[in-house]
Amino acid sequence: MSRNEGEQEPVVVRDRRRIDPETGQRRTPAPAESEPKIAESISGTLDDEIAEAEAEAAVGEAPSSGLQQQVDELTADLKRVTAEYANYRKRVERDREAVIEAAKASVAGDLLTVLDDVERAESHGDLNGAFKAVADKLIGSLNGAGLAPFGQEGDEFDPSVHEAVQHSTSPEVSGPTVTAVLRRGYRFGDRVLRPAMVAVTDHEPGEQPAESAAGEQAQAGEKSADQG
Repeated sequence: MSRNEGEQEPVVVRDRRRIDPETGQRRTPAPAESEPKIAESISGTLDDEIAEAEAEAAVGEAPSSGLQQQVDELTADLKRVTAEYANYRKRVERDREAVIEAAKASVAGDLLTVLDDVERAESHGDLNGAFKAVADKLIGSLNGAGLAPFGQEGDEFDPSVHEAVQHSTSPEVSGPTVTAVLRRGYRFGDRVLRPAMVAVTDHEPGEQPAESAAGEQAQAGEKSADQG
């Protein structure tokens, strides 16, 4: 049954009072009103829990990150100190060996004059008996320590290890050659303790043989006859 056009819709008055005026009891909110509040409460609780979790994670990560950085720094320092110590040991060992070699070379250098006397005695036939036995032990000990003589007749002259005190020329050599050793030289390891005192002979072109000169004269005469 339809309403008349002149009729108006009835006015509905809703009682939204929370206290029932008849019983005096608190009314239970309608579902439409309580659900948004419950959703807001749940959402707020979740936001609080998420914020607390993020804060705890941040607090937990910061010490871990700082500890790892400290471990990395200490590891780098340990590697650097270890490398420096290894280099220090190598340098100390190298310096120690250099000092020992220098001391040995100094002692051997002081005994070179004794070796010269032994060599002269041997050349004169005076090195025999107990004296020879002692000299052989001395030379053997010095050679074992690293002392080595040099300088032989026929060697190519080397100004870095030879001291030339006499000079001559000869067609029998092709270049500067040691032809006499006046005093033997000695080196200790790579160090030259004393150069060898030597006589040096250099190359000098000799005279042409008579047959070669006659042949050249004959060839010159033939050339002049042909030209005439």
